[in-house]
Amino acid sequence: MIGIDIFSGSGGLSEGAKLAGIKLKYAVEVDSYCVETYSANHPEVSVFHLDIRNFKTSSLNLGKMEPKILFGGPPCQGFSTSNQKTRTKDNKDNWLFEEFLRVAKETKPDWIVFENVGGFAESIEGYFFEQIKKRLQKLGYRISPMILNAVDYGVPQNRKRLFIVCSLNNIEVNKPKSIKKLESVGEALLDLPELENGAKFDKLSYNKEPHSSYADLMRGELKSSTNHYVTKNAEYIIERYKYIRQGGNWQDIPTRLMKNYKDVSRCHSGIYHRLDEHRPSVVIGNFRKNMLIHPLQNRGLSVREAARLQSFHDKYIFKGFLTDQQQQVGNAVPPLLAKAVFQEILTKS
Repeated sequence: MIGIDIFSGSGGLSEGAKLAGIKLKYAVEVDSYCVETYSANHPEVSVFHLDIRNFKTSSLNLGKMEPKILFGGPPCQGFSTSNQKTRTKDNKDNWLFEEFLRVAKETKPDWIVFENVGGFAESIEGYFFEQIKKRLQKLGYRISPMILNAVDYGVPQNRKRLFIVCSLNNIEVNKPKSIKKLESVGEALLDLPELENGAKFDKLSYNKEPHSSYADLMRGELKSSTNHYVTKNAEYIIERYKYIRQGGNWQDIPTRLMKNYKDVSRCHSGIYHRLDEHRPSVVIGNFRKNMLIHPLQNRGLSVREAARLQSFHDKYIFKGFLTDQQQQVGNAVPPLLAKAVFQEILTKS
């Protein structure tokens, strides 16, 4: 099956598709650093670096015999439940799903996977969700919507995503069967090198053996890994970190250390959250802005650690400046979650 990834980002969906056995052929992405990351990890794919509104499907060379699958997730920040200000019809980015529908109409693939945050189904009382369902059905697709939690598919993170799986051949697709074992933050991270606040290591050798099946899966045959970059926080931030227990947040910090906040009680529960080594992670998202804290070390997460919690293999390289890499990881679809969806589709093909 030939894969076409639009709004590809750094390639989380594509990586899952590849793991499932789909042959990736084309990708479309506007962000230059995402394109650099995607191309570094998927050199076999022809990547169109442009705004989807300028993308012409006539540029694709698609054979008639091989089945095709189109997939992608239009920008999701406007649909996030934590982003109430832009969950409106006035936000132009919320209408980019129209471009997804245009590409679907022009290429008429055998399968379509539309992916987004769970909040997409709720935005404007479900307006966008209902629109895309009706339009896909009008194109002749049988749709199977599902909201899946990444933690049920081997990802050490609670992260819910919406998938609308569409079949041109009237095939219904069920939710993939969940994996019983819950992976924890400790199983995911604690074999990685210890780092200091503001660490900048492009590549480091492993100095510990993988102590879990998950760590072993993420490492494979590698002897080292990349992207050991950590945001350098001010000393007063690090001082706050010292008071936060595993699973705790800003509420553990003494009030005397929070005097720069006008009203400390209004802090979001996700701010200054220290991950619990014995539990799956909270949503990674913007882990720099939320100041997610390493379970055992008084610092923020490195890019590699966040990538591990997203289920990216350690061989996956992220390009760009530190903030670009952090955003790429936080925005990505966990590859193991995507793999489960694509495998379910392949069993029906």
